[in-house]
Amino acid sequence: MKYEKDVMNVAVVDFKVYAGQKERNLKRMNEYSIAAAKRGADLVLFPELSLSGYDYFIDDNISLEEKRAMAETIQGPSCSYMAETAKKYGIYIVFGLAEKMEGDEDKIYNSAVAIGPAGVIGSYQKIHPFDLENKFFSKGETPFMFDTEWGPISIGICYDTYQFPELMRYYVAKGSRLYLNPTAVVEEISKQGSRQAFIDYYAPTLEYGVLCNTIFIASANLTGFDDISYFGGGSAILGPKLTPFFETNVYYYAGSKENTQEGISLTTIDLSLARRRLMDCSGAAGEPDYRPDLYKQFI
Repeated sequence: MKYEKDVMNVAVVDFKVYAGQKERNLKRMNEYSIAAAKRGADLVLFPELSLSGYDYFIDDNISLEEKRAMAETIQGPSCSYMAETAKKYGIYIVFGLAEKMEGDEDKIYNSAVAIGPAGVIGSYQKIHPFDLENKFFSKGETPFMFDTEWGPISIGICYDTYQFPELMRYYVAKGSRLYLNPTAVVEEISKQGSRQAFIDYYAPTLEYGVLCNTIFIASANLTGFDDISYFGGGSAILGPKLTPFFETNVYYYAGSKENTQEGISLTTIDLSLARRRLMDCSGAAGEPDYRPDLYKQFI
């Protein structure tokens, strides 16, 4: 598969959200997007539910009606506002929001919207809501990739990424070399060793995704207190590092799993290193090692 471009600048944001304060969060996301663009970013990724905060949507004290009122369509004012910045600076912006659909506003989804230089592209609805999310969010049904000069870029949200490798593998089979993970992973700061527990949960599945699929992953996490939860940060861009033995290793190109400081991590990546080796036909077998038609028979 040929791609128009290989080298791109990617930014992820450790983002401190303010629960239920959509306008405040939107203003800060816009300023971070402009700052990242001025530093050369082609794409800026914000965390899960960064528009409204995560805790707002799992709080039983907030009614479903209030949650629906907080949600927006991707044709709504927040996405339109960010689209102006994306157009002005020629960048892609992806951020998390509670989404409702035109004509079906009873349902809300934990979504990520993709915006490009030409405007709002579309959205991904989280296929696997986590635990309490299921009380308020409907389940998404459809994978989502958006076309860019660097080929298709794919999105999964948090729990999708850590516990359901089938989604990332599907995207890789479809040609994606960069997977975006807007996420909201907590750090239980009242417990001894909580930071290490966070790292031990958060990082290995991302690293495995790189090792197994030979692709790049950009992950943006909330950081600091939301309303009742303390989020662990650790936003990072990681990908394959080819060794002298032609094996694949993981390299953190920007950000750090240890970092909790709010701010931008930005780097240049070369997507030609994303060999998607399980889909490669150049080995001795002469065909991909990935065999989805066979796996369907196991179900």
